Amino acid sequence: MTTLTEAVEKPAHIPDEAVFDFDYHNDPELVANPHKRMRELLDVAPRVFWTPRNGGTWIAIGFEEVFSALRQPEIFSSSIIPREQIEALLALMPDDMPRIPMLKPITIDPPEHGAIRSPLQKAFSPKAAMNQLAEIRSLTDQLIGAVIDQGHCEFISSIAEPLPVTVFLKMMGLPVERLAEFRTLVHEVLIPVFGPYDGPLVLRKVADALADDIAARKDDRRDDILSELWGLEVDGGPMTMDVMEDYAVLLFIAGLDTVINAMGFAVRHLAEHPDLQASLRADPSQIPDAVEEMLRRYSFVVPLRRMAQDAQLGGFGLKAGDRLMLHLAGADLDERKFDRPDEFDITRDLKSHVAFGGGPHRCVGMHLARIELHTLYRQMLSRLPMWRLDPDHPPTYHSGNVIAVDSLNIRWD
Repeated sequence: MTTLTEAVEKPAHIPDEAVFDFDYHNDPELVANPHKRMRELLDVAPRVFWTPRNGGTWIAIGFEEVFSALRQPEIFSSSIIPREQIEALLALMPDDMPRIPMLKPITIDPPEHGAIRSPLQKAFSPKAAMNQLAEIRSLTDQLIGAVIDQGHCEFISSIAEPLPVTVFLKMMGLPVERLAEFRTLVHEVLIPVFGPYDGPLVLRKVADALADDIAARKDDRRDDILSELWGLEVDGGPMTMDVMEDYAVLLFIAGLDTVINAMGFAVRHLAEHPDLQASLRADPSQIPDAVEEMLRRYSFVVPLRRMAQDAQLGGFGLKAGDRLMLHLAGADLDERKFDRPDEFDITRDLKSHVAFGGGPHRCVGMHLARIELHTLYRQMLSRLPMWRLDPDHPPTYHSGNVIAVDSLNIRWD
């Protein structure tokens, strides 16, 4: 049984009609069945509301409201702590205190954001992602081959987690023999209590684990992303170790967690819908559209924003300094935007979802993620018999900055 966080007092500027009691970490129905709960919220809560839980925060669940916020970083800032506050805090730190990675560019806004993001866009271009296809397919087949004779598996730990972790290691130029160490670190970074973007000491631990390899690629360039990034300029100047460290930690956290959960929700849906499994097996050309509809139907990222100025959203006045959570899962289930949003329909407009975010912070790794998802669907459907959920071990989830699949037991015996 989950325990709700303590409710805080409502600030004076928030009207009573904006208040809806919802704990985005511990809501029992959300943790039990995340997207069912999000659809219920769209029926009973305002499209933008303020909850007294989790320290008191605004939550946007409507498509129009979420999309608007994503595209206006000058109002809805990704810099959760203002630059001047960060600089003041750093000035108070002892000189020998280890540097804390800043997770740029997702924690900064334009115009600075563009100069930091540009090198990542080159490293994760569609062409660069396609160059990984053969490696992704080979690895997917290895992971399936390791469990196929068992007749069952816990999908997250057996396939969904090691697949993107290994792809990440090889693309970045990190030693694959450290796979077990990195998988352990993934679990530590993504502890539900903290979520993937909190915990400065854990971020420092990730940076320390990557530091030697990052430094080595400065002079020993190879065919990997670390080497490529060292060769790029940032805002007209040479690459620095601090920026490289920020990049590496960000990619480690954001890339791994995103793909793992996209895989988990998709495989669960296919387990619950044998008719869709059969259709995709009979006609694999539907797989790209199925990937997009699955991303819409089961969006799971919850970006955090800080109000940089007073503004209206969803009919309410938000004040500068207020926190705002953008529930992409709610946005992509909003019946005002999507007809019959609960239904899985690959004939609908598949380009308008916000599963990868929107605006200047749209996910830079989306091309690689799509290739990993396409490959997973294709190889699982071609190699495994019809799979179903294990009735003795139902799926488990947690929620925070992402709605995450913790465990997913499937059977095909």
